[in-house]
Amino acid sequence: MLVSEPVAHALKDMGYVEPTPIQTQAIPFMLQGRDVVGKAQTGTGKTTAFGLPMVEMLDPAARHIQSIVLVPTRELAVQVTGELQKLCRYRGLKVVTLYGGQPIIRQFAALKVGAHIIVATPGRLLDHVSRGTIHLDRVRIAILDEADQMLDIGFADDMVRILRLTPADRQTALFSATIPPFIKMMINRFQRNPQIIQIGGESEAAATIRQVYYEVAASDKLHGLVEVLNTKLRDGKVLIFCRTKSGVDRLVMNLQRRGLKAAGIHGDLRQSQRDAVMKAFREGTLRTLIATNVAARGLDIPEVSHVVNYDMPQVLDEYVHRIGRTGRIGHTGVAISFISEGDFEILDALKAHLGPELQKERLALYHRPSTTQAAPA
Repeated sequence: MLVSEPVAHALKDMGYVEPTPIQTQAIPFMLQGRDVVGKAQTGTGKTTAFGLPMVEMLDPAARHIQSIVLVPTRELAVQVTGELQKLCRYRGLKVVTLYGGQPIIRQFAALKVGAHIIVATPGRLLDHVSRGTIHLDRVRIAILDEADQMLDIGFADDMVRILRLTPADRQTALFSATIPPFIKMMINRFQRNPQIIQIGGESEAAATIRQVYYEVAASDKLHGLVEVLNTKLRDGKVLIFCRTKSGVDRLVMNLQRRGLKAAGIHGDLRQSQRDAVMKAFREGTLRTLIATNVAARGLDIPEVSHVVNYDMPQVLDEYVHRIGRTGRIGHTGVAISFISEGDFEILDALKAHLGPELQKERLALYHRPSTTQAAPA
């Protein structure tokens, strides 16, 4: 792949050896100015897939906002910004991050200095538009990253409004793990003959993930999780999914009572609390993180070795989203699912889809002769 010397220098600093499949396919089309739809799971290298051509094509001498990147969460905004800043290092392009929960005065100051690229959550970007601190009339490139997750969180109208504020002749790239009807409508309405790129099959998890499940009575799930954490997950980092915020808080409390260090992340936490938890998890001082689906969207932590579905998702796509947090580029991972009385419908769907890739294992708590507990049928 031919790139300019400044970008090649940046890629070398970042340790890139060869492009991922999404990068190989998306970058040439974007460099041609084509609109792109990238259908790929999280962790496939999408940031560089849109970031590299964007950094190549923008003009450092033009002191106005030339590109916007919309993301669903604060955490993903920070992550994408970090990657883009590395790519921009020798090009002289400035990246500004905008998200809720951060002092807006600090964002005013950053914008006043100047920005070529804005990475933002939709709500905070529109806040700045309404205040007149941002103008989108000269945007050349618009990126929607994790578009289906923005839709799930409730940013549908915001995404439409933002794209309508940008020039009609802009280049648009949309990246999404799934293409629900609303996203399909956006593609038809806001993109011009886009090049469709699909990495992996429908609802396909990475081949680097070993997938296992345990059948366990709902009343035994906590005991089963403690067993797995103490016997199988002593090394690496563990991301555990619960269905509700209260479920996250309850599981954190129960694990801590049993002497296991764990913390939770969900939408009711203050931004300072979220930042502290994620900092500890990234640095390794915290190795067990419990999260809801929404809170975990956008989290990109390549070192996650295990994903645990403590509460099972309702649909196959959500299962794939969850376990895609492990087995990232250059790493292997393990996905563990606890199947209780109400989960056999999703288990049947997983068996039909995955076949022998989904392996059944048995908890030791059901092997103890002295126990009166019985495994579910």
